[in-house]
Amino acid sequence: VAGLGNYGLRGTRHSVGMAVLDRLAQQLAVAEGWRADRRCCADVALATARGLELLLLKPRRLMNLNGLSIASAAEIYHLRPEDIYLVHDDLDKALGKVAIKLGGSARGHNGVRSCISALHSSVSGPRWKGINPA
Repeated sequence: VAGLGNYGLRGTRHSVGMAVLDRLAQQLAVAEGWRADRRCCADVALATARGLELLLLKPRRLMNLNGLSIASAAEIYHLRPEDIYLVHDDLDKALGKVAIKLGGSARGHNGVRSCISALHSSVSGPRWKGINPA
C-alpha cells in the first residue's frame, strides 16, 4: 500500500495519501515501525492484517516522481503491479469520499502517471484509491 504525496509537505492536498498511511499504520499498531529504506527512497513499515502481510510505503520524493520509489520497492520486495494499492488525492470525488479503481488511466494525476510509467502497467494494476481530502 503506497501513499502518494510530496514528502515533507504534511497537511497539503497532495499529501493525503501519506496521511492515510500514517493513520493505517496507527490502526495496525506499526506506527513506531516506520524506517527509511534508501534502496527505494521511501519510508516503509511492515504490518499484518487479516492474515495478509502488508508493506506500507511513503515515497521520499516529490509527487511527480513517486513511481520511481514504488517501482524500486516492487523489485526489492518482489511485488507485482497488481499487488500494489495507491492511495492519493482526487478532486473529482466529493469531499471526504473514497473510491477504489482497478487499473486504467491516471486521469491527469501526475503521481499516478509516474507509477504507471515506472511500473509499465495500467491495465491489470496497480489499484488506485482516490480520496478528496478536506
